[in-house]
Amino acid sequence: MPDMLVKLYELPELDPILKEQAASGVTIRRAITPEKHFVVDWVGEKFSKFWQSECEVGFSRQPVSCFIATENEVLVGFGCYDTTRKGFFGPTGVSETVRGRGVGKALLLACLHSMWWEGYGYAIIGGVGPADFYAKAVGATLIEGSVPGIYNGLLRKSD
Repeated sequence: MPDMLVKLYELPELDPILKEQAASGVTIRRAITPEKHFVVDWVGEKFSKFWQSECEVGFSRQPVSCFIATENEVLVGFGCYDTTRKGFFGPTGVSETVRGRGVGKALLLACLHSMWWEGYGYAIIGGVGPADFYAKAVGATLIEGSVPGIYNGLLRKSD
């Protein structure tokens, strides 16, 4: 899966999408360290151990580089940045119960705006799956020759 590049200085506004999510009962916010065990365990159970490891790194940053989505005080999504490499967005995932409601886009924008506020001009979305989603949501473009990119030689098993 290729990487994509995002111009952080051309992002859609964040406030309207956060208000839209709030009106539908979903809160998007930066995670805080006391919830680390809940979030990291959920990511490992719902998605993968690889993403669990990356999410854990997000909680070691100041500010925490993990945003979460909750509905009725239940975790329904997450998005991280600066976990595998500086300047990288991801991983991110949303519970099947809220897919198609804009939660993933809200998490994406929250993370990317945070990266902009922290001084980045561009972000890389590593090893994208839904390239069309990222292109439409934030104008991301494919980075030619980025497969396997930074994930080359990633350990998949041990003795």
